[in-house]
Amino acid sequence: MTTTTTVPIEVNGRAVDAIPGEVLLKTLKRAGIHVPTLCYIEGLSPTGACRMCVVEIEGQRSLIPACAFPVTAGLKVQTHSKRAVAARKTIVELLLADHPDDCLFCERNHHCQLQTLAEEFGIRNRHYVGAKDTFARDYSGESIVRDPEKCIKCGKCVRVCEEIQGVACIDFICRGSKTTVGTAFNEGLNISSCVNCGQCVTACPVGALTGKSHIDRVVDALRDPNKVVILQHAPSVSVSLGEEFNLPIGIDTVGLLHAAGRAVGFRYVFDTSFGADLTIMEEATELVQRVTAFLKGEKAVLPMFTSCSPGWIKYVETFYPENIPNLSSCKSPMGMQAAVTKTFFAEKQGIDPKNIFSVAIMPCTAKKFEASRAEMGREGYQDTDAVLTTREYAQLIRSFNLDFTALQPEPADTPFGTRSTAGKIFGVTGGVMEAAIRSAYYFITGKDLPTKNLRVDAVRGLEGIKEAHLDIDVPGFGVVNVGVAVVNGLGNAKRLLDAINSGEKKDLHFIEVMTCPGGCVGGGGQPYGTDLDKIKMRTRALYTIDDNESLRTSHGNPDVIRIYKEYLGEPCGHRAHELLHTFYHEREVLT
Repeated sequence: MTTTTTVPIEVNGRAVDAIPGEVLLKTLKRAGIHVPTLCYIEGLSPTGACRMCVVEIEGQRSLIPACAFPVTAGLKVQTHSKRAVAARKTIVELLLADHPDDCLFCERNHHCQLQTLAEEFGIRNRHYVGAKDTFARDYSGESIVRDPEKCIKCGKCVRVCEEIQGVACIDFICRGSKTTVGTAFNEGLNISSCVNCGQCVTACPVGALTGKSHIDRVVDALRDPNKVVILQHAPSVSVSLGEEFNLPIGIDTVGLLHAAGRAVGFRYVFDTSFGADLTIMEEATELVQRVTAFLKGEKAVLPMFTSCSPGWIKYVETFYPENIPNLSSCKSPMGMQAAVTKTFFAEKQGIDPKNIFSVAIMPCTAKKFEASRAEMGREGYQDTDAVLTTREYAQLIRSFNLDFTALQPEPADTPFGTRSTAGKIFGVTGGVMEAAIRSAYYFITGKDLPTKNLRVDAVRGLEGIKEAHLDIDVPGFGVVNVGVAVVNGLGNAKRLLDAINSGEKKDLHFIEVMTCPGGCVGGGGQPYGTDLDKIKMRTRALYTIDDNESLRTSHGNPDVIRIYKEYLGEPCGHRAHELLHTFYHEREVLT
């Protein structure tokens, strides 16, 4: 165990232990001393762009941004001196001078850091008046709305998009006082390299970037007597939705989620974790087929990549089209769930699929893009008609004046109500891989994994890239060492892809990629204010569910077995392939 050397500094007249060389802001945060910032991102190099975190340091003539100043022994710091507070207040007043006065109509109302700072500093009058910049809003994208008039030029979205996600579809454009954040040639998001992940939305401290709401179309469907409106919800939503109603972080609200859905008018409520179990049946089978073909010396594209994260799919289509054959042809759990809802379920209930309005509650803004893809439907209709993020579902519940916490928990509807915990852990990075390993191992050997509680600890955790190697006794081929990797965050995916394509990595057969850091628990549609601690608590909640329940494999789900027996046939068979698989294509974008 290593110990970190600390040095003493003085902050506001009291002694504080600090780590030499780390930025002062981190020291202050660890000591429980709050200093506001609008541009700082934990884990990335500081920019000092917003200057909100300025402090007074003895011996320094100017105010110093705490986010960019390295700690040394003997510092004497005043975080809330009259001079520092006055400077911060002036910065807020200057930002407000060029900011729209539409807080009541803004999606970020009550969740806006600029609004919060104005409240903290008691700003009640406009001290700076002048001509405001005017820009058109960009509604062109399927998932994200861009409002440059609200941009405060903190640069957080730019850095997240470039440094964390490796996409760089937005940047500072123009010069001088005309500088703003935009796409290449200031064109619409729809023709940019945007992958719709929404990480820019969660990073933005104001309302310059927001999700494109589907609430109105859902409400219209709920009021249409000719529509059978059906809800499905992603695995991670149940452990994050409660935060919108001031419940403890990570609490599982799945029963309340179902009850709220029925209370607002959804005819049926399904759990997308069932769709995740279907995904594993198809994906694990596809993996076994590819590996078996490879062992036989036949043509097989390896490594195989998971395909349940739509931002990742568009990333490959845009930046690495040569790797499209590596992608599993499986639809995402949302796509599979929606497909069997408008086919198998519609037939069983005698409902015309065109009268079904299928709504998905997702932690992900990119799911709106996925739902719009032409290949995600048939016979003139889309399988998924609307996608609500976790935030939007909470807004829908509030708009019906429901007391969420007073509802009585209810189960999901059958036949898509039974799910395994393998499907439930899809919500965390490594969860898809662990679920797939559990079933693939069984498909190959006829036995369950010989690990305690079927756990695969090597693929758990929030590291950007994790690798593991499993020895599996494959009939007819002996013991085969299968290499797997788990990636979260597209910047990490880029590093692994480059290593694979250059030939540096040759020992991997199966790779899970989640677009967002932490997986779906850190998705772009989750409650605002997502940070690493919240992601960890949501992750822990999903693994606790996995530890405490008995149905822990997708292939053991009796309702999954039933749908294959009654309707789909064999995994990766003709009908299953027709409904549950898809294809991808190269995309051209402005650069």
